[in-house]
Amino acid sequence: MKSENNQQLNQTQLPYHEDEIDLRELFSILWKGKWVIIGVTFIFAIASVGYALYLPNEYKATAVLQPNESGSGGKLASLAGQFGGLASMAGINLGAGESSDAVIAMEIMKSWGFAEEFINKHNIAVELFAAKGWDQSKKKLIIDDDLYNEATETWVREAPKGKTVEPSSWELFEEFKERLSISQDKDTGLVSVSVTHYSPEIAKEWVDMLTEDINKLMKDRALEEANQNIQYLEEQFKSTSYAELRAMFSELIQEQHKSKMLAQVSDEYVFKAVSVAKVPEEKDKPKRSIIVILGILLGSIFSTLIIMLKAFYQKD
Repeated sequence: MKSENNQQLNQTQLPYHEDEIDLRELFSILWKGKWVIIGVTFIFAIASVGYALYLPNEYKATAVLQPNESGSGGKLASLAGQFGGLASMAGINLGAGESSDAVIAMEIMKSWGFAEEFINKHNIAVELFAAKGWDQSKKKLIIDDDLYNEATETWVREAPKGKTVEPSSWELFEEFKERLSISQDKDTGLVSVSVTHYSPEIAKEWVDMLTEDINKLMKDRALEEANQNIQYLEEQFKSTSYAELRAMFSELIQEQHKSKMLAQVSDEYVFKAVSVAKVPEEKDKPKRSIIVILGILLGSIFSTLIIMLKAFYQKD
């Protein structure tokens, strides 16, 4: 009886042992296929080296900017606390809880509308969309002849379905946002504006133009808003006889005049340069060593899978 139970137990355990992974057998399979693994990995390594060398260098220029919050935000916040009730009754928003000019400016710089205006204003569509490299010896941008003919100054690309030969505003924006990076340090509040391009000189030039354009845009917006506010507040001041409301309107008018004056005084309305952009001397990408390492890893994994699948089907 006992021998029968042992026999049944061994029979039930047999499939389990057959399905176990034998590490020695696995090592033996891999050892037999070592030349295949070495060969495939070598091919992947050579291919990754070739691909890494084929990719052109790209350079990153960065400017570090300090948000300029010297406007009337602090004073308006205090006025909001003092006259908030009266202002809401009069239908006036004193701006409590609104985002700072710097935050608004950063979002504008990332927007499609700003990118479109920036590209058209500075006529950089070719440098943005058709560039494929940088000739360091000649200090000249290399243009892709399949996209743009420099001799005739016309676009010659084979347009994708539904697109025109000339890149659309959306296509240019997609390319532009890939090259633009805007971030703010949470601790210091400083803003970094970076541009990556094949040409180190163009990268630096675009950072300078971006900083100048956003400052001018925010300055013009502030002046226009201040003029509109002054006109509205003066009308409200004349139309009311309540002393408290007249005092509030008078304070607000003074603050709007101060905001207008500050906007007119400085060209660095929203961002002050802490560290201006420089022409980069070293590439930012591609990371060729990482590309080669990933190629070798991919080759070894792929070749190992081939050997294992081959051994599995031969066993079956």
